[in-house]
Parts: sequence; structure tokens; C-alpha cells
Amino acid sequence: MKLRVVTGCTATGKSEWALRWAEENNAEIISCDSLLFYRGMDVGTAKPTAAERARVPHHLIDVCGVREPMNVASYAALARLVAREIAERGRAVLVAGGSGFYLKTFFGSVVDAVEVSSGIRERVRALIDGDGLPAAVAELDRLNPGGLGKLDAANPRRVARALERCLASGRTLADMAGEFARQPAPFAEWNKEIMLLERAPEELENRIVSRAAGMIRAGLVEEVRALRGAGLEENPSAASAIGYREVLAMLDGRLKAADLEAEIVRNTRALVKKQRTWFRTQLPPHEVVRLGEFGPLIPR
Repeated sequence: MKLRVVTGCTATGKSEWALRWAEENNAEIISCDSLLFYRGMDVGTAKPTAAERARVPHHLIDVCGVREPMNVASYAALARLVAREIAERGRAVLVAGGSGFYLKTFFGSVVDAVEVSSGIRERVRALIDGDGLPAAVAELDRLNPGGLGKLDAANPRRVARALERCLASGRTLADMAGEFARQPAPFAEWNKEIMLLERAPEELENRIVSRAAGMIRAGLVEEVRALRGAGLEENPSAASAIGYREVLAMLDGRLKAADLEAEIVRNTRALVKKQRTWFRTQLPPHEVVRLGEFGPLIPR
């Protein structure tokens, strides 16, 4: 079975390219965008329209309410099921999106089976808030007499996650890392072909600016107001997404309305810089497809 993955930075034109490729190659699209999961997050995510989704079947879009956070383990299981169903229909499978952590599920294992309860999370948070990061590191050292391996002990978030997992499992980081390395990857039996879309810097910059302005004209502020009423801020991943966090800041008086578009553009540029680094260091061997205004469309 063959799995094709098309990815690239925000505003590169992945959705447009994927739609055309899928039509030309009898394919169905599996979304790999961490925000397209959520119903109601349409304008700020540049979600494929109903007309576009009628042209080519899209999967793993609008599968969660905005209050329901998605996790990578659930995504991997859903994507594996959908990919097999598409292949059984005799159609090509095209994964499209730029969310790095979710993309990794197609190339190897990214999560283990350790489940952390809310009680343990609260316990770890209270330890760090009350006694500071050194106390959490000391507790990790106690639970891991063989050492902490490559853990960045200066990073509060990583220390917290490591301590949570040790407390939840009763095992050391080394034990869990060894088991993780031995588990089969979700898509181990699939052959992968990866395409990275790129545009010239000045063209991508123009698209970023145009995208921000277009979202505001299309009703981004009104969308965020409605989503706030539906519980957007109960899902930190969704509420902190570019476009949404800036509008929330504006609605709360922390950002001037006149500065909204510029702030979205500035943060999008920063995201693109991070994405480029991720593609350069984390993406397996791939083909680079350099796009111009109208293409190219490369047949397979």
C-alpha cells in the first residue's frame, strides 16, 4: 500500500495543491492539520469549503467539538483506519497538512501507552508552582536513579511531562523509552512518498499578508466570538492558534483592533520560520515541489 504525504509551511497552498492532485489521481485526502479537527473553526483555519469537499472526499475534518482536544494517539488510530478504507476502495491516499507532531505519526511511533490522570497533572503542577522547577527535577532524579538521559531539565514543560509519566506508570524514563522504541509504527507497512511544497520568500510573504486580510474580511472576529461562547478557551490548543489568539486578545482589550491584522501576520511569519526548521530537521527524505502562482501540478 502506498501513502502520499504533501506538506509545507502555512500559506504555501497545500489545500489547493492537494485538491488538484487528488482530482487528477483518483485520491481521497486525509487532513493532517491540528485545527481542522474542530467544528466551527473554519475561517481562521482556511478549512476546505463544502464545495471543495464535494469535489474530493476529505477525512478527519470536523471530527471534534471545540471543547474536545484531539491527541496524537487518537489521530494515528483514526488516520490508520481511514487510510485502509480508502485503499480498499481502490483509491489513492493523500495526506495533506503541516502539523509536524501529527505528521510524525505517518513515519514512526510518537506516543506510548502511558495515561496520565488529571490528579497526577494537578500534583505535578502544584509541585512546580509551589517549590519550583528544581524540586520537580529532584523528584525525577529520585525516580530515575540511572539518570534522566537526554531530558532537558531546564525546560519546565518537558520536566513536568516526564514526571507525570513516571508517576503514572511507576517506571523510569529509560524503561519507557526502551518500550517505546520497540513498539511498531502505525504505518510501518505502508510505502511513503513525501512532497514538500515551497514558494519563493517574497511570494509566500504576499500570501501570508493576503491570507490575514482575507480571514478578517470573511468574518474571523465573528467566528471567534461564536466559538468563545461554545467553549473555545476550554481547549488551550485551539484558543492559542494563530488568528484565534489575536482576536481573543482584541476582544479582551489587550490588542487594538487596528493592530489585529499586523499581529496575525507577524505571528504567522514566526510560525513559518519554525515550520521551515522542522521540515529541514525532522522530515524524512522527500521531494521538493516549488510552486509558482499556478502550479505546478505533477502527475503520478
